[in-house]
Amino acid sequence: MRILVTGANGLIGSAVCARLRQEGHEIVAAVRPGSRPVPQAAAAVIEIDLAQAVDHKAWLPCLASVAAVVNCVGALQDGAQESVAEAHVAAAATLFRACEQAGVRRVIHFSAIGVDREQPSAFSATKLEGDRFLMERDLEWIILRPSVVLGRAVFGASALFRGLAALPILPEMKNTGALQVVQLDDVVTTVAFFVHPDAPSRLALELAGPEQLSMSDVVAHYRNWFGWRSARRVIIPDFLSGLLYRAGDAAGWLGWRAPVRSTARREMVRGAVGDPTPWITATKIEPLPLGEALARQPVSVQERWFAKLYFLKPLIFLVLPFFWIATGVISVTIGFDDGLELMRRAGVDALAAPGVVAGAIADMIVGAAIAYRPLARLGLFGAIALCLFYTVAGTILLPELWNEPLGPLMKILPIFVLHLVALAILKER
Repeated sequence: MRILVTGANGLIGSAVCARLRQEGHEIVAAVRPGSRPVPQAAAAVIEIDLAQAVDHKAWLPCLASVAAVVNCVGALQDGAQESVAEAHVAAAATLFRACEQAGVRRVIHFSAIGVDREQPSAFSATKLEGDRFLMERDLEWIILRPSVVLGRAVFGASALFRGLAALPILPEMKNTGALQVVQLDDVVTTVAFFVHPDAPSRLALELAGPEQLSMSDVVAHYRNWFGWRSARRVIIPDFLSGLLYRAGDAAGWLGWRAPVRSTARREMVRGAVGDPTPWITATKIEPLPLGEALARQPVSVQERWFAKLYFLKPLIFLVLPFFWIATGVISVTIGFDDGLELMRRAGVDALAAPGVVAGAIADMIVGAAIAYRPLARLGLFGAIALCLFYTVAGTILLPELWNEPLGPLMKILPIFVLHLVALAILKER
């Protein structure tokens, strides 16, 4: 069949595309404009902006000859590039109306576990609103409400667990509910089952694992998988956890998809547990416990690298903007006279003041760009260009700087390399 998958480059969406192609289906992948990489399993890729696709007619060309739709679009919290109401309600409603008009009967829609029982945040409230809208449509709908989804690929909470497993101590948050984590393979097998026209429909199913675990239990499973000894558990004080969540919110408004945000805090109190019995009965899928799922896939050095780099990444993207912005501020304040003296030593007295100011502005612009996720890649390339410029200019005008004990030019080399590392780990998917 020809199947449209929305959110096709996300954690679940990309896995769904790969599995459905393996089943012999033709995949049409719908992604955000400019999204890279696009799913290799897709026969066709459609770039569509959910914010602009407010008329269901915008979806009709995407639904030509399509037999089923799998909607994997989701957002954790409002931010610079995301709106939960837009993703879970407006865009979903527009798509479902288009399916009705185009005659696409079968729609598989991803929601979240427990949203029908409690809505502690805008995330769960909008998920439920999207679910209810679909239930009112004259369609063969299946609503899948997974718990925390874990697999070989990681994003969000699933990546956070691995990062926590790499820490020498295990920080524990207070008031976190139990989790019935579910394996990504079990989730995509469920989708492969329900896309068939003869599969049951008009069902809302909770996809949950067979065991209830605490967050610390999940992290301990990963630590054991990595081959590392148990870590000492430390309770994080409320004021410190509050600072972490607010920092995550701030990062979200800068375009970074931090898993630790105020929405996650509210949702974690509720936990992610449910009854998988109807799901198992309908599909005959027996969900794997986490320990068994990990035992079936040997750990690799890449997995350990990712875990150990996980918390180094935000540290890098905190340090680099601070470095460039602070350098610029110092250059036009307490370090201004030193900058003028350096320019005069280089024999460019006439350009001393403008040169110092221009360099400071360039430094601050680069730092601000690195801090803002949509411009981070451009900012990193700008920083690399500045490093090269400062090195070449310093070598030509003041070669003696290479011999100074504090090594002002020599220290550019590790800074240059750190920017290359930042570029290498910038992508989150």
